[in-house]
Amino acid sequence: MSPGTQAAPSEAVAAMAAGARLEAMRRRVRLSRLAVLTAIAAGPVALCVAIASTPTTVQAAVPAQPTAVRTATAAADPGGYAQLFVGAWLRSDANDATSAQARLAQSMAPDVELPDPAADAQSAPQSVTAVRSAQRGTGAWSVTVAAQYADGSVRYYMVPVASDSTGSSFTVTGAPGVVAGPARAEVAKSPYGVTVPEGDLSSAVGEFLAAYLTGAGEVDRYLAPGVKLTAVSPAPYTAVTVQEVSAVEEAAAAEQAPTGGTTVRVLAAVEARDADGRWPLAYELTLKARSGRWEVAALGAGTAQNGGGR
Repeated sequence: MSPGTQAAPSEAVAAMAAGARLEAMRRRVRLSRLAVLTAIAAGPVALCVAIASTPTTVQAAVPAQPTAVRTATAAADPGGYAQLFVGAWLRSDANDATSAQARLAQSMAPDVELPDPAADAQSAPQSVTAVRSAQRGTGAWSVTVAAQYADGSVRYYMVPVASDSTGSSFTVTGAPGVVAGPARAEVAKSPYGVTVPEGDLSSAVGEFLAAYLTGAGEVDRYLAPGVKLTAVSPAPYTAVTVQEVSAVEEAAAAEQAPTGGTTVRVLAAVEARDADGRWPLAYELTLKARSGRWEVAALGAGTAQNGGGR
């Protein structure tokens, strides 16, 4: 605004209102200071009253800024993708590129040529299974897939697979290569080194497994207090015979169960029979002694190699 120009009426009114508000605020501050000084002179009680009556400035709470949460995403294993591709690729034919298997293989690996089997070639594999996945770098994988045929032969294929940054999309980037199968790993010595003779422990194991697998008797009567196990239903076998029981703890070698408090881990090799034949099975069991008898406290199948029972 130039020196010789008068303010518009609305601007003048706004300026006067602002000045009035500023003066009112100054007056409240002076009165508050005076009240506090007077209360100090009057005593503690008056001071509390003055503070309570002093105008309070309330500051609006500022919303907390959202914290960025980072979640670690595990690299998705493309084993299943490679398995599906090899199955479709082995069942496809370059002379019939419109078949369902050929279209599937080409959709998963656009740059991979289809095979051209002879008329008398071996039939398609009965099963295809991914047996090993190895990450070669960011978004790069190598998957070993096993194809098993009707004559019992197995052929292993190594498949290169690429994945996106999220691990949600895959592409086979090259033709499969036939490779040797994985070598057999060395197995640690079994922790079940104590031979369990015929006696209370082996009898308890046999009776429990018979009830568990054949329905001969109630499973609950062989369980430790608080343990819940349900028999296999329908019962898959008609008979179960214990072939051998071995244990981790020396206490399991006693012919009779101790009075109580002893816990042992055992591995039971059993022979199960049904209408279709004989089946060798193995079970890991944890048993506890109570009142002169062995009771099952835990059940697991297979052989533990780390020394720990279930």
